[in-house]
Amino acid sequence: MKISNVTPLVYGTEWRNITFVKVETDEGLVGVGESRVVNRDEAVWGYLREAIPRYVLGSDPFNIEQITSRMFRDDFARAGEIVMVGIAMIEMACWDIIGKATNQPVYRLLGGAVRDRIKAYANGWYRVERTPEEFHAAAKRVMAKGYQALKFDPFGAGFYELDRTEKRRVVGLVEAVRDAVGPDTEILIEMHGRFNPVTAVEMARALAPYEPSWLEEPVPPDNLAALKKAADAIAPLGIPIATGERLNTRFEYRELLEQQAADILQPDITAFGGLSNAKKLAAWAEAYYILVAPHNVGGPVSTAAALHFAASTPNFKIQEFFNDFANPEVMDAAPGCPPVEHGYFSLPQGPGLGVTLDEDFVRAHPRQQIHFNLFADDWHKRIAND
Repeated sequence: MKISNVTPLVYGTEWRNITFVKVETDEGLVGVGESRVVNRDEAVWGYLREAIPRYVLGSDPFNIEQITSRMFRDDFARAGEIVMVGIAMIEMACWDIIGKATNQPVYRLLGGAVRDRIKAYANGWYRVERTPEEFHAAAKRVMAKGYQALKFDPFGAGFYELDRTEKRRVVGLVEAVRDAVGPDTEILIEMHGRFNPVTAVEMARALAPYEPSWLEEPVPPDNLAALKKAADAIAPLGIPIATGERLNTRFEYRELLEQQAADILQPDITAFGGLSNAKKLAAWAEAYYILVAPHNVGGPVSTAAALHFAASTPNFKIQEFFNDFANPEVMDAAPGCPPVEHGYFSLPQGPGLGVTLDEDFVRAHPRQQIHFNLFADDWHKRIAND
């Protein structure tokens, strides 16, 4: 079996463009991959235009390690976000093909199921005014859908530090959400790499009474010493540190793991070279008793890939999901992904990834001109900023 054609397609919304790749073989089997890269869609397409004829066409889709190793190594230049996104989309499409060829769901090819359901947390639910009343009502809507965990960034457009008024406002928002969801629901606090260490620690102390299940990316991802400084000061509060969505290769995790500067790793499978890399990272993290909770801001294919990872990974924690609250129609682009029911996904069904790309539906939602800026006012409403 050989890969005979690769076709990129783009689904556009007002705040994210989602790129799909359809990978066809000379035996008629078709696999699909997907990624949502922030503000750099054309860079990914440009890379794929060069990489597909060079490394993908004519390859056996069963030879995943060979294909991805060549894509990673043979251009000689270091692989960053754009390259790892391209690799990931091809890689997950190959897994989809292999599953269809063997009539098995991908998680069984990755070692089999270690759980019979997958806990989810909601994101994208707080597209409202930054007031305690609005956040309280929005959190209630999350609870009404059965979720037992939800994540949010209450910090507005903050960067490095916040003034005293904003700090009190943040505490009020988190207090309102905790009141809305009760004591038993997990609240996960997203910091989006906004703060210097002292501010991250100060906010951790202020929010500790509301028992967040983690603080995510408390400092920018480029300075491990700063993360370690913040993590060491936050540890006595008993709040785990989660990070990793902006790390794109296994090698970027080495020092983080060695210094044990985080408790939960969050690789984005679609920007980390795919399922094989994520499984390797999870096995490595398990040696440090670290959990893995993949970042996922994509649509049906990236969600399906994350579920196959979750089903087969012992140190998996919880799975992010946007699409019950932010553009739920995106799931119709590739039907087949199980819904969240009572706070959990069931295991994905069917051979391969278990989803089928609807090309007509994707083409009916063309790419949008988007600049999504998490440091703009009201970014949380997920309206593109120019």
